[in-house]
Amino acid sequence: MPELPEVETVRLGLMPRLAGRRIVRLTQRRRDLRLPLPARFAARIEGRTVTTIDRRAKYMLWRLEDGHTLVVHLGMSGRLLLLNGAASSKPFDDHDHVVFDMDDGWQIRFNDARRFGLMLLLRDDALATHKLFKPLGPEPLDDAFDGPALAARLKGKRTPIKSALLDQHVLVGVGNIYACEALHIAGISPRRSAHSVMGERADRLMVAIKDVLRRSIIDGGSSLRDHIQPDGELGYFQTRFVVYDREGQSCHRCANGKTVRRIVQSGRSTFFCSACQR
Repeated sequence: MPELPEVETVRLGLMPRLAGRRIVRLTQRRRDLRLPLPARFAARIEGRTVTTIDRRAKYMLWRLEDGHTLVVHLGMSGRLLLLNGAASSKPFDDHDHVVFDMDDGWQIRFNDARRFGLMLLLRDDALATHKLFKPLGPEPLDDAFDGPALAARLKGKRTPIKSALLDQHVLVGVGNIYACEALHIAGISPRRSAHSVMGERADRLMVAIKDVLRRSIIDGGSSLRDHIQPDGELGYFQTRFVVYDREGQSCHRCANGKTVRRIVQSGRSTFFCSACQR
């Protein structure tokens, strides 16, 4: 599933083409994704200008000039593809479910083979209290979110720190890959109880989380299966993994030849080095 860096990469790729542009036509090729698409979708979208695109957790927020926000979630396999010229007139793919034609000739196709994505149209003033957004934790890349803030979110939690980092109520958008990478950089075992990640440990972990997320965004995210950028390019952060998906390979940090191990936590694969992560 796309995590924060992949969603942010898509947002950044769309911004130059969508911000300040008017949606002249919306083609809805099915009635639902994970949830039913908004009622009278085309009528409520066509003619509206996208003022900017924000992000909250793994949701993109297309701000419209009429006081509404189009909420877009990519789900497991969703893609937003930018097309122009002859490319925008090519036949639709079976999985092109929603198509936006902009006033400058560009086209955006939402393609989702598994249909776990969603689109909602909400009033701006209803976003914060909506059931999708109200329970969400803080953004890891916010400047104000630091080690002490992370420690406060982990206080009293007896779950493994890796599991806690995947809890969207604790912190949003980190995801499995980036939790593994950040814990290795910080030298913290994924099996350590979350409540014990305090003080200097929490400081190290928060620095590592911010670092790995920012580097992945620069690299266009991680393209393991479905993620591509809006221009069709792949992300390449997967070429820089230090532990994720490297079971049995040498740990880059250890000088004593220790190898990366794989265990399963909460149904997800965890990759780590038992020698340098405590």
